[in-house]
Amino acid sequence: MEYRQLGASGLQVPVLCFGTATFGGGNDFFKAWGSTQVEEATRMINVCMEAGVNFFDTADVYSNGLSEEILGKALTGLRSQAIISTKATFPFGPGPNNQGSSRFHLMRQVEGSLKRLNTDYIDVYHMHGFDGGTPVEETLRTLDDLVQSGKVRYLAASNFSGWHLMKSLALSEKYGWKRYVAHQVYYSLTNREYEWELMPLGLDQKVGGIIWSPLAAGRLGGKYRRNQPFPPDSRVAQGGSPVPQAVVNEEVFYTILDTLDEIAAETGNTVAQIAINWLLQRPTVSSVIIGARNEEQLRQNLDSVGWNVTTEQVKRLDLASDVPTIYPYWHQRQNLTLNPLPPFYK
Repeated sequence: MEYRQLGASGLQVPVLCFGTATFGGGNDFFKAWGSTQVEEATRMINVCMEAGVNFFDTADVYSNGLSEEILGKALTGLRSQAIISTKATFPFGPGPNNQGSSRFHLMRQVEGSLKRLNTDYIDVYHMHGFDGGTPVEETLRTLDDLVQSGKVRYLAASNFSGWHLMKSLALSEKYGWKRYVAHQVYYSLTNREYEWELMPLGLDQKVGGIIWSPLAAGRLGGKYRRNQPFPPDSRVAQGGSPVPQAVVNEEVFYTILDTLDEIAAETGNTVAQIAINWLLQRPTVSSVIIGARNEEQLRQNLDSVGWNVTTEQVKRLDLASDVPTIYPYWHQRQNLTLNPLPPFYK
Protein backbone atom coordinates (compact mmCIF):
# COMPACT_ATOMS: atom_id res chain seq x y z
CA MET A 1 0.00 0.00 0.00
CA GLU A 2 1.32 3.43 -0.93
CA TYR A 3 1.36 6.12 1.77
CA ARG A 4 1.36 9.88 1.19
CA GLN A 5 1.92 12.87 3.40
CA LEU A 6 -1.30 14.57 4.45
CA GLY A 7 -0.88 18.15 3.30
CA ALA A 8 1.59 20.21 5.32
CA SER A 9 1.47 17.78 8.25
CA GLY A 10 3.91 15.00 9.09
CA LEU A 11 1.12 12.39 9.05
CA GLN A 12 1.46 9.62 6.47
CA VAL A 13 -1.84 8.16 5.27
CA PRO A 14 -2.59 5.30 2.87
CA VAL A 15 -3.80 6.37 -0.56
CA LEU A 16 -7.05 4.53 0.17
CA CYS A 17 -9.24 5.33 3.16
CA PHE A 18 -12.20 3.14 4.15
CA GLY A 19 -15.39 5.16 4.50
CA THR A 20 -17.88 3.85 7.03
CA ALA A 21 -21.06 5.71 6.07
CA THR A 22 -22.39 2.24 5.19
CA PHE A 23 -22.21 1.24 8.87
CA GLY A 24 -25.49 1.31 10.75
CA GLY A 25 -28.26 2.11 8.28
CA GLY A 26 -29.88 4.22 10.98
CA ASN A 27 -32.35 6.08 8.73
CA ASP A 28 -33.81 5.85 5.24
CA PHE A 29 -31.06 7.98 3.67
CA PHE A 30 -28.23 5.89 5.08
CA LYS A 31 -30.04 2.57 4.55
CA ALA A 32 -29.64 3.29 0.83
CA TRP A 33 -25.87 3.37 1.48
CA GLY A 34 -25.78 0.19 3.57
CA SER A 35 -26.64 -1.34 6.94
CA THR A 36 -23.39 -2.99 7.98
CA GLN A 37 -23.43 -4.15 11.60
CA VAL A 38 -20.56 -4.92 14.01
CA GLU A 39 -19.74 -8.48 12.94
CA GLU A 40 -19.41 -7.70 9.23
CA ALA A 41 -17.78 -4.33 9.99
CA THR A 42 -15.11 -6.13 12.01
CA ARG A 43 -14.38 -8.49 9.09
CA MET A 44 -14.10 -5.54 6.70
CA ILE A 45 -11.80 -3.62 9.06
CA ASN A 46 -9.54 -6.67 9.25
CA VAL A 47 -9.49 -6.96 5.44
CA CYS A 48 -8.45 -3.30 5.23
CA MET A 49 -5.71 -3.74 7.82
CA GLU A 50 -4.33 -6.76 5.99
CA ALA A 51 -4.15 -4.67 2.81
CA GLY A 52 -2.33 -1.82 4.58
CA VAL A 53 -5.38 0.46 4.78
CA ASN A 54 -5.46 1.74 8.37
CA PHE A 55 -7.30 5.02 7.65
CA PHE A 56 -11.03 5.03 8.51
CA ASP A 57 -13.49 7.87 7.91
CA THR A 58 -16.81 8.49 9.62
CA ALA A 59 -18.93 11.41 10.92
CA ASP A 60 -21.22 12.14 13.84
CA VAL A 61 -24.25 12.44 11.53
CA TYR A 62 -23.72 9.10 9.77
CA SER A 63 -26.77 7.16 10.95
CA ASN A 64 -27.08 9.51 13.94
CA GLY A 65 -23.86 8.29 15.54
CA LEU A 66 -24.30 4.58 14.77
CA SER A 67 -21.44 4.58 12.26
CA GLU A 68 -19.03 5.89 14.89
CA GLU A 69 -20.28 3.35 17.45
CA ILE A 70 -19.86 0.40 15.08
CA LEU A 71 -16.43 1.60 13.93
CA GLY A 72 -15.31 1.91 17.55
CA LYS A 73 -16.42 -1.66 18.30
CA ALA A 74 -14.89 -3.03 15.09
CA LEU A 75 -11.53 -1.46 16.02
CA THR A 76 -11.40 -3.15 19.43
CA GLY A 77 -7.77 -4.08 20.03
CA LEU A 78 -6.64 -2.23 16.89
CA ARG A 79 -6.98 1.41 17.93
CA SER A 80 -3.24 2.07 18.18
CA GLN A 81 -2.78 0.87 14.58
CA ALA A 82 -5.63 2.93 13.12
CA ILE A 83 -6.04 6.49 11.89
CA ILE A 84 -9.59 7.68 12.61
CA SER A 85 -11.21 10.61 10.82
CA THR A 86 -14.55 11.98 11.94
CA LYS A 87 -16.53 15.17 11.40
CA ALA A 88 -18.94 17.65 12.96
CA THR A 89 -20.98 20.73 11.95
CA PHE A 90 -24.28 19.39 10.58
CA PRO A 91 -27.41 19.15 12.79
CA PHE A 92 -27.19 16.51 15.51
CA GLY A 93 -30.42 16.69 17.49
CA PRO A 94 -33.02 19.45 17.89
CA GLY A 95 -32.37 23.05 18.83
CA PRO A 96 -30.38 25.92 17.30
CA ASN A 97 -27.15 25.06 19.17
CA ASN A 98 -27.02 21.44 18.02
CA GLN A 99 -25.47 22.37 14.71
CA GLY A 100 -22.70 24.53 13.32
CA SER A 101 -19.07 25.14 14.25
CA SER A 102 -19.54 27.14 17.43
CA ARG A 103 -17.47 26.39 20.54
CA PHE A 104 -20.67 25.20 22.21
CA HIS A 105 -21.47 22.65 19.51
CA LEU A 106 -17.93 21.45 18.75
CA MET A 107 -17.04 20.81 22.37
CA ARG A 108 -20.19 18.75 22.78
CA GLN A 109 -19.69 16.83 19.52
CA VAL A 110 -16.06 15.97 20.22
CA GLU A 111 -17.01 14.43 23.55
CA GLY A 112 -19.83 12.49 21.91
CA SER A 113 -17.61 11.20 19.10
CA LEU A 114 -14.89 10.12 21.53
CA LYS A 115 -17.44 8.16 23.55
CA ARG A 116 -19.04 6.52 20.52
CA LEU A 117 -15.65 5.66 18.99
CA ASN A 118 -14.42 4.30 22.34
CA THR A 119 -11.20 6.30 22.12
CA ASP A 120 -9.57 9.22 23.89
CA TYR A 121 -8.32 11.00 20.75
CA ILE A 122 -9.36 11.67 17.16
CA ASP A 123 -6.58 11.59 14.55
CA VAL A 124 -8.17 13.85 11.91
CA TYR A 125 -11.12 16.08 12.85
CA HIS A 126 -13.09 17.70 10.02
CA MET A 127 -15.47 20.59 9.89
CA HIS A 128 -18.07 18.81 7.76
CA GLY A 129 -19.13 22.08 6.15
CA PHE A 130 -18.52 25.81 6.56
CA ASP A 131 -20.62 27.59 9.19
CA GLY A 132 -21.32 31.10 7.92
CA GLY A 133 -23.07 32.11 11.13
CA THR A 134 -20.19 31.51 13.53
CA PRO A 135 -17.11 33.76 13.52
CA VAL A 136 -14.26 31.86 11.88
CA GLU A 137 -12.02 32.93 14.77
CA GLU A 138 -14.31 31.16 17.26
CA THR A 139 -14.20 27.92 15.28
CA LEU A 140 -10.44 27.96 14.76
CA ARG A 141 -9.63 28.88 18.38
CA THR A 142 -11.86 26.02 19.56
CA LEU A 143 -10.12 23.59 17.23
CA ASP A 144 -6.71 24.79 18.38
CA ASP A 145 -7.78 24.20 21.99
CA LEU A 146 -8.87 20.67 21.08
CA VAL A 147 -5.47 19.94 19.57
CA GLN A 148 -3.68 21.43 22.58
CA SER A 149 -5.80 19.27 24.89
CA GLY A 150 -4.78 16.10 23.04
CA LYS A 151 -8.34 15.18 22.05
CA VAL A 152 -7.64 15.96 18.38
CA ARG A 153 -4.36 15.53 16.51
CA TYR A 154 -4.90 17.07 13.05
CA LEU A 155 -7.51 19.44 11.62
CA ALA A 156 -9.28 19.30 8.28
CA ALA A 157 -12.07 21.06 6.42
CA SER A 158 -14.71 19.51 4.19
CA ASN A 159 -16.89 20.96 1.44
CA PHE A 160 -15.49 24.48 1.83
CA SER A 161 -15.43 27.10 -0.91
CA GLY A 162 -12.05 28.54 -1.86
CA TRP A 163 -12.54 31.70 0.20
CA HIS A 164 -13.79 29.71 3.21
CA LEU A 165 -10.60 27.69 3.25
CA MET A 166 -8.22 30.54 2.47
CA LYS A 167 -9.72 32.82 5.15
CA SER A 168 -9.41 30.01 7.68
CA LEU A 169 -5.78 29.35 6.77
CA ALA A 170 -4.92 33.05 6.93
CA LEU A 171 -6.47 33.47 10.38
CA SER A 172 -4.71 30.37 11.68
CA GLU A 173 -1.41 31.81 10.48
CA LYS A 174 -2.19 35.24 11.92
CA TYR A 175 -2.91 33.95 15.41
CA GLY A 176 -0.52 30.99 15.46
CA TRP A 177 -3.32 28.42 15.69
CA LYS A 178 -3.22 24.92 14.27
CA ARG A 179 -4.28 24.99 10.61
CA TYR A 180 -6.30 22.77 8.33
CA VAL A 181 -3.89 20.28 6.74
CA ALA A 182 -6.49 18.55 4.58
CA HIS A 183 -9.72 19.22 2.74
CA GLN A 184 -12.24 16.42 2.23
CA VAL A 185 -13.89 17.12 -1.11
CA TYR A 186 -16.10 15.59 -3.76
CA TYR A 187 -14.09 14.85 -6.90
CA SER A 188 -14.71 12.28 -9.62
CA LEU A 189 -14.54 11.83 -13.37
CA THR A 190 -18.16 13.02 -13.60
CA ASN A 191 -17.53 16.26 -11.67
CA ARG A 192 -14.11 17.93 -11.87
CA GLU A 193 -14.95 21.34 -10.39
CA TYR A 194 -12.43 20.67 -7.60
CA GLU A 195 -9.74 21.43 -10.17
CA TRP A 196 -10.98 24.98 -10.83
CA GLU A 197 -10.25 26.67 -7.48
CA LEU A 198 -9.67 24.20 -4.67
CA MET A 199 -6.90 22.17 -6.29
CA PRO A 200 -4.76 25.25 -7.10
CA LEU A 201 -5.38 26.46 -3.53
CA GLY A 202 -4.33 23.07 -2.18
CA LEU A 203 -1.14 23.14 -4.23
CA ASP A 204 -0.28 26.66 -3.10
CA GLN A 205 -1.12 26.17 0.58
CA LYS A 206 -0.13 22.49 0.90
CA VAL A 207 -3.59 21.25 1.82
CA GLY A 208 -4.04 17.58 1.03
CA GLY A 209 -7.15 16.38 -0.74
CA ILE A 210 -9.17 13.54 0.78
CA ILE A 211 -11.68 12.51 -1.88
CA TRP A 212 -15.22 11.46 -1.06
CA SER A 213 -17.55 9.64 -3.47
CA PRO A 214 -14.84 8.88 -6.07
CA LEU A 215 -17.39 6.80 -8.00
CA ALA A 216 -20.00 9.59 -8.04
CA ALA A 217 -22.34 7.78 -5.62
CA GLY A 218 -21.90 4.50 -7.51
CA ARG A 219 -22.48 5.89 -10.98
CA LEU A 220 -18.96 4.80 -11.95
CA GLY A 221 -19.22 1.43 -10.21
CA GLY A 222 -19.81 -0.54 -13.41
CA LYS A 223 -23.59 -1.06 -13.23
CA TYR A 224 -24.62 1.93 -15.33
CA ARG A 225 -24.73 1.72 -19.12
CA ARG A 226 -25.89 3.90 -21.98
CA ASN A 227 -29.59 3.46 -22.92
CA GLN A 228 -30.31 1.41 -19.80
CA PRO A 229 -32.38 2.39 -16.73
CA PHE A 230 -30.58 3.08 -13.46
CA PRO A 231 -30.11 -0.11 -11.40
CA PRO A 232 -33.04 -0.33 -8.95
CA ASP A 233 -30.72 -1.22 -6.04
CA SER A 234 -28.46 1.82 -6.58
CA ARG A 235 -28.20 4.73 -4.14
CA VAL A 236 -29.34 7.07 -6.90
CA ALA A 237 -32.54 5.09 -7.48
CA GLN A 238 -33.20 4.73 -3.73
CA GLY A 239 -32.72 8.42 -2.98
CA GLY A 240 -29.52 8.03 -0.96
CA SER A 241 -27.10 9.71 -3.33
CA PRO A 242 -25.04 12.60 -1.89
CA VAL A 243 -24.35 13.71 -5.47
CA PRO A 244 -27.47 15.28 -7.07
CA GLN A 245 -28.44 13.93 -10.46
CA ALA A 246 -28.76 17.50 -11.73
CA VAL A 247 -25.00 18.14 -11.45
CA VAL A 248 -24.09 15.21 -13.70
CA ASN A 249 -24.00 16.07 -17.42
CA GLU A 250 -25.78 13.10 -19.01
CA GLU A 251 -23.98 13.06 -22.38
CA VAL A 252 -20.57 13.56 -20.76
CA PHE A 253 -21.43 10.85 -18.23
CA TYR A 254 -22.07 8.24 -20.90
CA THR A 255 -18.96 9.29 -22.83
CA ILE A 256 -16.98 8.71 -19.65
CA LEU A 257 -18.58 5.28 -19.22
CA ASP A 258 -17.74 4.33 -22.82
CA THR A 259 -14.11 5.34 -22.28
CA LEU A 260 -13.92 3.48 -18.96
CA ASP A 261 -15.30 0.35 -20.66
CA GLU A 262 -12.65 0.60 -23.37
CA ILE A 263 -9.82 0.95 -20.86
CA ALA A 264 -11.25 -1.84 -18.70
CA ALA A 265 -11.08 -4.15 -21.73
CA GLU A 266 -7.49 -3.08 -22.38
CA THR A 267 -6.26 -3.49 -18.80
CA GLY A 268 -8.37 -6.26 -17.31
CA ASN A 269 -9.32 -3.97 -14.43
CA THR A 270 -12.86 -3.01 -13.50
CA VAL A 271 -14.50 0.30 -14.37
CA ALA A 272 -14.53 1.28 -10.69
CA GLN A 273 -10.85 0.47 -10.22
CA ILE A 274 -9.90 2.61 -13.21
CA ALA A 275 -12.00 5.56 -11.97
CA ILE A 276 -10.28 5.41 -8.57
CA ASN A 277 -6.83 4.93 -10.07
CA TRP A 278 -7.33 8.02 -12.26
CA LEU A 279 -7.97 10.10 -9.13
CA LEU A 280 -4.80 8.83 -7.48
CA GLN A 281 -2.76 10.37 -10.29
CA ARG A 282 -4.15 13.90 -9.73
CA PRO A 283 -2.25 16.70 -7.94
CA THR A 284 -2.96 17.30 -4.20
CA VAL A 285 -4.76 13.96 -3.72
CA SER A 286 -3.52 12.36 -0.49
CA SER A 287 -6.19 9.68 -0.08
CA VAL A 288 -9.36 8.44 -1.76
CA ILE A 289 -12.25 7.24 0.40
CA ILE A 290 -13.65 3.92 -0.76
CA GLY A 291 -16.90 2.51 0.51
CA ALA A 292 -18.37 -0.97 0.31
CA ARG A 293 -21.60 -2.66 1.26
CA ASN A 294 -19.89 -6.03 1.57
CA GLU A 295 -16.49 -7.70 1.65
CA GLU A 296 -16.50 -8.51 -2.09
CA GLN A 297 -16.96 -4.85 -3.04
CA LEU A 298 -14.27 -3.86 -0.55
CA ARG A 299 -11.69 -6.28 -1.97
CA GLN A 300 -12.41 -5.06 -5.50
CA ASN A 301 -11.90 -1.42 -4.47
CA LEU A 302 -8.69 -2.27 -2.62
CA ASP A 303 -7.31 -3.58 -5.92
CA SER A 304 -7.42 -0.04 -7.34
CA VAL A 305 -3.79 0.43 -6.26
CA GLY A 306 -0.50 -1.26 -7.10
CA TRP A 307 -0.76 -0.38 -10.80
CA ASN A 308 -1.51 2.69 -12.90
CA VAL A 309 -3.45 3.43 -16.06
CA THR A 310 -1.07 4.71 -18.70
CA THR A 311 -0.45 8.35 -19.53
CA GLU A 312 -2.32 7.86 -22.80
CA GLN A 313 -5.31 6.31 -21.00
CA VAL A 314 -5.34 9.13 -18.47
CA LYS A 315 -5.44 11.64 -21.33
CA ARG A 316 -8.41 9.84 -22.88
CA LEU A 317 -10.28 9.99 -19.58
CA ASP A 318 -9.38 13.67 -19.22
CA LEU A 319 -10.80 14.44 -22.64
CA ALA A 320 -13.95 12.36 -22.10
CA SER A 321 -14.72 14.09 -18.79
CA ASP A 322 -13.76 17.66 -19.70
CA VAL A 323 -16.54 20.27 -19.54
CA PRO A 324 -16.55 24.06 -20.03
CA THR A 325 -15.62 26.04 -16.94
CA ILE A 326 -17.62 28.88 -15.43
CA TYR A 327 -16.51 32.49 -14.91
CA PRO A 328 -13.88 33.59 -13.89
CA TYR A 329 -12.01 30.39 -14.78
CA TRP A 330 -12.67 30.49 -18.53
CA HIS A 331 -11.47 34.10 -18.54
CA GLN A 332 -8.30 33.26 -16.60
CA ARG A 333 -7.51 30.43 -18.99
CA GLN A 334 -7.22 32.88 -21.85
CA ASN A 335 -3.76 33.78 -20.50
CA LEU A 336 -1.91 30.68 -19.37
CA THR A 337 1.29 32.65 -18.81
CA LEU A 338 -0.36 34.48 -15.93
CA ASN A 339 -2.51 31.57 -14.81
CA PRO A 340 -0.72 28.28 -15.50
CA LEU A 341 -2.84 25.15 -15.40
CA PRO A 342 -1.94 21.74 -14.02
CA PRO A 343 -0.04 19.56 -16.54
CA PHE A 344 -3.05 17.39 -17.43
CA TYR A 345 -4.79 20.36 -19.11
CA LYS A 346 -1.99 20.94 -21.61
